[in-house]
Amino acid sequence: MLSAGLSLPIVAQENHDWVIEKISGGFGYASGLVWSREGFLLVADLPAGKVTRIDSKGTTVFKEGIRVEGMAWDAETRLYLCEPAEHRVTRIDRKGRSEIAAERFDGKRLNGPNGVAVSKNGHVWFTDPAFGKADRDKELTFYGVYHLPPKGELSALAKFQGRPNGIALSPDGRSLYVVDSDARSIQTWTLDKNGVASNQHELAKVSTGVPNGITVGPDGRLYVAARDIEMFEPSGSPAGRIELNEKPGDLAFADGEPQSLYVAARTSVYRVRFKPREKAN
Repeated sequence: MLSAGLSLPIVAQENHDWVIEKISGGFGYASGLVWSREGFLLVADLPAGKVTRIDSKGTTVFKEGIRVEGMAWDAETRLYLCEPAEHRVTRIDRKGRSEIAAERFDGKRLNGPNGVAVSKNGHVWFTDPAFGKADRDKELTFYGVYHLPPKGELSALAKFQGRPNGIALSPDGRSLYVVDSDARSIQTWTLDKNGVASNQHELAKVSTGVPNGITVGPDGRLYVAARDIEMFEPSGSPAGRIELNEKPGDLAFADGEPQSLYVAARTSVYRVRFKPREKAN
């Protein structure tokens, strides 16, 4: 259990479907998180310029001097990091060696990569919005969703007028989901085994707040960080909401522990423990 060895988590909320626990706090702004198959959680703190590791032994600094938003692992346990201030996506291997995965498109620097997702066969997708000063200074004329295949060049999957943000894959890898923060919507594509995307369409709209991060549960249900955590079935129909004491920003399920959803929310990290659903008679 992740909290073993840590101070007992604070139960922030409980109902018949879930229990919410605060497992860590004191972040400047918890901008992104990712779960490792090795049993630990990484949390990016954008203004502090560091990534924190939370595991059964406690909290330690994973990497300093780096301003990160979204993160994702690939099948080779390489960590992809979105660095918006540096206009790039970097990749760190198991030995800690870092390299740039993407930083320019058509000869122009990227706006500010934000969210990243990696398929089991090594295809990388990431969003490239721009906020604040980065929006005023951007070189590209659009906000992009990009595809980086295991072998090949970076390509633009979509050129948005609104700003794409969170990004996630379905459990079977056949659907790609992207949050459009300005349109308050979730866009989706169908993917084939070669990473070719088709059939883009709007799946759903959030009801309140500006959407940010997105993740997908083992059963295919979508979880979107807006004012609250809004849930959607794979069909796009609303499936409820989860309210927190702080505005959620990013989300990740624990591998091998599908009942636990970790949430980066402003200054804190929360765990949502889902109770088993009652089976229909």
